[in-house]
Amino acid sequence: MTDGMRMEADSIGTMEVPAGAYYGVQAQRAQQNFRITGHSMNPAFIRNLALIKKAAAIVNCDAGLLPAKKKNAIVKACDEVMAGKFDREFIVDPVQGGAGTSANMNMNEVIANRANELLGGARGAYDRVHSNDHVNMAQSTNDTIPTAGKMTVLTLMRPLVTELGLLERALFTKAMAFADVKKMGRTQLQDAVPMTLGDTFHAYGVMVRRCRKRIERTCDEMHTVNIGATAIGSGINASEWYEDHIAEELTELFGQPLHQADDLFDATENLDGFVAVSGALKACAMSLSKMSNDFRLLSSGPRCGLHEINLPAMQNGSSIMPGKVNPVIPEVMTQAAFLVAGHDTTIMMAAESGQMELNAFEPVCFYCLFESITAMTGAVKTLTENCVYGITANADHCLELEEASTGIATALCPGLGYKKSAEIAKKALKEGKTVRQVVLEEDLMDEEDLDRLFAENGVGGTAAEVHTMKKKDAAQKIA
Repeated sequence: MTDGMRMEADSIGTMEVPAGAYYGVQAQRAQQNFRITGHSMNPAFIRNLALIKKAAAIVNCDAGLLPAKKKNAIVKACDEVMAGKFDREFIVDPVQGGAGTSANMNMNEVIANRANELLGGARGAYDRVHSNDHVNMAQSTNDTIPTAGKMTVLTLMRPLVTELGLLERALFTKAMAFADVKKMGRTQLQDAVPMTLGDTFHAYGVMVRRCRKRIERTCDEMHTVNIGATAIGSGINASEWYEDHIAEELTELFGQPLHQADDLFDATENLDGFVAVSGALKACAMSLSKMSNDFRLLSSGPRCGLHEINLPAMQNGSSIMPGKVNPVIPEVMTQAAFLVAGHDTTIMMAAESGQMELNAFEPVCFYCLFESITAMTGAVKTLTENCVYGITANADHCLELEEASTGIATALCPGLGYKKSAEIAKKALKEGKTVRQVVLEEDLMDEEDLDRLFAENGVGGTAAEVHTMKKKDAAQKIA
């Protein structure tokens, strides 16, 4: 040991490592080899990988293969890692070659060096607890890394599902508040037929609920892990006791059910479960982006746009235009959706590119998936709290736009027929009149009948009034 450095050796050769480091030579090599993103490994992934090492030590001790003294030191070291004590010791870039071997060895070295220290040894000696022989006992990168990946998806997804639930409830609350706000529906950005603003927000709520449930369903696959598969699925170097008890021990420590896959070869080489989760995330992201774009259109103006709703003013919109306020929250939701879509493509390519009994591209798959989940969680949270909660309706303006629209001519079809209704719409548009004015001027029906026809088809009355009227008419016909 010289000048604050220590010498360590691996199968490649020798290398200097900082004397005070808990990581070792393999992590040091990886740091030099993989300067890719400049980011650290996901903290939840680090904690879940440490949890696997802890469970393995306990099960190997129970199997009579790891002395209790070494097991206790490993378990304490794992607990300290999970508490965040050694976060700075995980120096490997999340995007790395080798299917995650560098991440696995970074963990093994930190735990081994800390366990050695706890047993009175020196960092870098590995004489009391060895990174491979003891910390990595009965394991391979090829089963610990995928298992930690699935556990991390489950860990990160919980907050996202919670935030989606809050958004869902916020939208349904707005739907009730806007139930009587009449407006014109639009298709292809053109006037279509009448509806309520409550209908609009109720549809958004149903969409979010469907997306949330789809994500939850795809996450069910994350509970099936390949721990115990070791290198390729055969379980080589793992005891029968370990094979039978590791998933059970891991479940107890993790707090969520984890099941060993029926076919460990399949679970080791195929990443389609992660593709499914990413796909569900992308579907949700695209739907939320569509809704956010609607918010931007519906709030456009405030004087020269639709301006049917008001979004909360969150910050100045321009460095040059005084008083301008932009829809920054819907904008950031859409940008997060773009990120998720791009990551989904990477995840699909990573899953497809594996060969034979292992997929070497799990690191980039996990990096993208973890970032997608995290970005979505933040985007949904700000969308709910800084946008949806504060949306208000311009009810009078909505009604004005509806009554001025030629789209309400559709409601005339049951009484006047399609052809005549189309003529009325064209005349109203050409002469700058309302549909109501044209019908009354041409004496096509009296005002009372026109009001009734409009009300029956959702024009000028509330949704509740229309529903009640239709029920009454149906009862009269039956009678």
